[in-house]
Amino acid sequence: MQIPFHDFKKEYRALKTDIDTALRRVLESGQYILGREVENFEKNFAKYLGVKHIVGVGNGMEALQIALMELDVKEGDEVITTPLSAVATALAIKAVGALPVFVDVDEYHHIDASRIEERITARTKAILPVHLFGQSVDLAKIGDIAKKHSLAIVEDCAQAHGSLYAGRHVGSFGIGCWSFYPTKNLGTYGDAGALSTNDPKVAQKLHMIRNYGQKNRYEHSIVGLNSRLDELHAAILSVKLKKLDANNTQRGRLAEIYRKELQVIPEIRPPRTREAANHIFHLFVIEAERRDELQAYLQRKGITTLVHYPLAIHKQEAFPECNTLHLPVVEKRVTTLLSLPCNPQLSETAVRFICAKIRSFYGR
Repeated sequence: MQIPFHDFKKEYRALKTDIDTALRRVLESGQYILGREVENFEKNFAKYLGVKHIVGVGNGMEALQIALMELDVKEGDEVITTPLSAVATALAIKAVGALPVFVDVDEYHHIDASRIEERITARTKAILPVHLFGQSVDLAKIGDIAKKHSLAIVEDCAQAHGSLYAGRHVGSFGIGCWSFYPTKNLGTYGDAGALSTNDPKVAQKLHMIRNYGQKNRYEHSIVGLNSRLDELHAAILSVKLKKLDANNTQRGRLAEIYRKELQVIPEIRPPRTREAANHIFHLFVIEAERRDELQAYLQRKGITTLVHYPLAIHKQEAFPECNTLHLPVVEKRVTTLLSLPCNPQLSETAVRFICAKIRSFYGR
């Protein structure tokens, strides 16, 4: 049995009629940038999240960069964030000239809220937590810290489409930043992103920044970017948004099979779900002893797994100013993390096959 990590072809076949109809509608409209499709998706995604404003942009990293630009984060400023994420999180901070300040992680692989305050300085402008792998960070503690120190919160929601904290969607607590990269729970067939906010003044500035800093046509009030969600991707996302909750539910079913089948293996630690949060399993990430050997064994059995992420950001060559920083928890954690296939196109039979091979590897 060959089991890919993602199966985009199977996903497309299931949605082919609706996707093809949406694409044809855009192509025949003759309008491809900031038109009706973008407006409709922004409205529908805002309704889904329970926020007042969505601003579609080019990709997830630029969503983060635009949020920081809106907050006037600039050279000399610091932004507190996690060392365990896609590198785009920290690159967005560097893109505005600021310094990412990394805090070690907790048992959920998120920024450890109990360690944030010790990293705050007079130069700190914002906290940028990442709702990693499909569930929310501790927004209650982070919110209290931000309020106490008058700091902004920029939420990286790239892996948390549909995730809740205390009954509210993530992306509604600070400025929410979204990626719609193909692998996401809500993904298009290319790069795309968005920002979410309840503040109309913030939304107005976000709209300007995404479109060259333009307030009115050919009138540029601030420095901006060319970062616009296009009509084709918006149309695809509108189709997929209708399936998001059902797909997240299916991911949860597969995750529960993994939990039950792997609980007999002491060398494996399955993901935990934070109190007050739900998990939409963008990724099903285990901690595994002899991780590299297990991954190679599964590959020989036809099972594709991935490592998110093999090197903490503060140890990346692109961040020389942080390379000497020692964060013991994450530096150990990245040697054990292994992502197992958990996409909604995957069958329960395939998940049980994967579990059987893992048990076999550990002699269980």
